[in-house]
Amino acid sequence: SVFIEQSATMQKGFSDTSGWVILSPIEARIKEKIEAVGVPLKNWDIKIYRGILTGYNEAFIIDEDTKNKLIDASPKNAEIIRPILRGRDIKQFRYSFSNKWLINTHNGNKGKGIARINVERDYPAVFQHLCGYSSQLQQRLDKGDHWSNLRNCAYLDDFEKEKIIWIELTDRPNFALDINGYYLNNTIFFMTGEKLKYILGFLNTKLCEWYFDKIAATSGVGTRRWIKIYMDELPIPVVDQLDELHLTSLVNEVSNNENLTTARKKIYTFFYKLYNFEEEEISAIEDAVL
Repeated sequence: SVFIEQSATMQKGFSDTSGWVILSPIEARIKEKIEAVGVPLKNWDIKIYRGILTGYNEAFIIDEDTKNKLIDASPKNAEIIRPILRGRDIKQFRYSFSNKWLINTHNGNKGKGIARINVERDYPAVFQHLCGYSSQLQQRLDKGDHWSNLRNCAYLDDFEKEKIIWIELTDRPNFALDINGYYLNNTIFFMTGEKLKYILGFLNTKLCEWYFDKIAATSGVGTRRWIKIYMDELPIPVVDQLDELHLTSLVNEVSNNENLTTARKKIYTFFYKLYNFEEEEISAIEDAVL
């Protein structure tokens, strides 16, 4: 306490409604500007979910060869086989499909009148495949009404929607837009809702990374946990339609790998201006985030 009293260069009030962080004067100014201009993501028209927890990926996530064998056995099996992305497949502004497939033996949705998949009756070849892992599947906690079913998932339909996808543990923002309805494993979070391309542009900025570093927990090995409780607090500025269209066009350039470096810098500059940062503050952000 004596050291703090003698050495502190600034004072900071504390609140019982939010977290706190020790910052230098310039860092405090940057954080205050971000929070004064931005609207927390939780107040946008979006929803955040997590990918599917199968309880035993070896049984439910299959390769291209296994998928083809199951469909060759019966074309009907294609009804419950869906393309799936893993955390390693997602990069900044883009993703790559590694020909992995989910056996989507969902447990239904009673609220929507959707019955669970009866694998043994309706998809015998798939059931036979799962029987090869029956001991492990019966022991797992994350299962549906029958050991061959996945656990309940109230938002299963949302995987088919346009969505922002990202990795939970990463040393930098890795957000991409999925318009193809991929399913996702449990190392990935995703967001559905409005103005997704605009939000995507912000999430992949150095500014977002800088701010997130000040509010989020670390894994202890150099990565941050990009989970919902922290994502909800990200302050993103609201803009008019013209500015939104401009930013969206820049996101399209980066996503299509056109003028990659130039467009990325323009996105950074776009948000720096919205927050009214001075050159000294921009330099502090750029120097802190390599």
